[in-house]
Amino acid sequence: MRGYLIVGGTAAVVTFLATYLMRWLAPRIGAMAMPGARSVHAEPTPSMGGAGMFLGLLAAMLVGSRLEQFQEMFSGSSEPLGILLAAGVMFAVGAVDDVREVSPPAKIAGQVLSGSLLSMFGVTMLYFRVPFASYEYIVLSPDLASLLTVIGVVILANAMNLIDGLDGLAAGISLIAGAALFLYADRLFKAGLLEGSNIGPLVAIIVVGISAGFLPHNVNPARIFMGDAGSMLLGLMLAVTTITVGGRTADQFSGQTYFFFAPLVIPILILGVPIADTAFSFIRRLVRRQSFSTADREHLHHRLMRLGHGPRRSVAILWLWTALLSAAALVPTYTNRGNSLVPIALGALALLLYSYFHPGVVETRRAAREDDPTEQRTVGEEDAEGPSAEVVDLESRRRAAGDG
Repeated sequence: MRGYLIVGGTAAVVTFLATYLMRWLAPRIGAMAMPGARSVHAEPTPSMGGAGMFLGLLAAMLVGSRLEQFQEMFSGSSEPLGILLAAGVMFAVGAVDDVREVSPPAKIAGQVLSGSLLSMFGVTMLYFRVPFASYEYIVLSPDLASLLTVIGVVILANAMNLIDGLDGLAAGISLIAGAALFLYADRLFKAGLLEGSNIGPLVAIIVVGISAGFLPHNVNPARIFMGDAGSMLLGLMLAVTTITVGGRTADQFSGQTYFFFAPLVIPILILGVPIADTAFSFIRRLVRRQSFSTADREHLHHRLMRLGHGPRRSVAILWLWTALLSAAALVPTYTNRGNSLVPIALGALALLLYSYFHPGVVETRRAAREDDPTEQRTVGEEDAEGPSAEVVDLESRRRAAGDG
């Protein structure tokens, strides 16, 4: 663990310090996120946090390449170079979009190029196990492996981009998910199911490091945003870990009780919050016959705020959901007991009830009905121009009293 701690610590420290530099530089080059109809911040905020995260990635990879523990990953393998090139492309596309808006097709093209670079340098899936299937696993052909790699990168890059709507949300989810993926990879390695040359655990710990280094700057109220450059970079790195850990383990590993947890399913479960948000967004736009690039305020964090939760509490709830999903994936690998998921299920039920019946939520609903009994509007329902006056007023009262 010593080498992983050094690499993760390097990523955290460099990201933390570099983000201070980006906070100073962003206003001077016009890289500022301006308040708008879909934003929850009221003042212009620097949006170059992704640059600090990218520098953290570069420093961590450099340190890792110098440690004897990781020589098997770096010597004689093209994967580290492929990851850095793909990260550079993803960061560049996002950074341009943060300063000057990039069209959705151009952004997708950049994501495809990034995923293609991974594939060209050998960062692809090898196996695919289907839960409940009679056959054990599928050995992927090179063409299919490349296609699935690109699709995985595009999905997770957009998932992290969509979930990055509140201060600290994407960074916190990435930190929790990265830690869970690292622990899962460690369990596979100790069971002899993951090779020591697999770069997935190293990428996972770098995700933890850059997320931890950036989070102090980004918690509410955020002093800087990661922007598309940061969120898509995190999505790429989480995709790399998913591909190299879950997609290169042919054997089932979750304990005999949970045989249906195929190795590739576990990373997807850990990343359930951003993936579910993306899936709902896709279905919502499909039903409404809208372009997928059409922005709206129907994401999970928007819905929590409309229920009456403040920004901080909404973020905390989604962090907890990520932690519960990660625990549901990891606990069977440690216990192999049939009743091990019962406490997690109870925790999920308690969190669901808390989300809908928190005293502040009930009070917000009641106050909305009293303020406008004829409108019969849902709490926080918004017009095309933005939030209703009732919600703005209630939100200002809540902020005055504290987020609770």
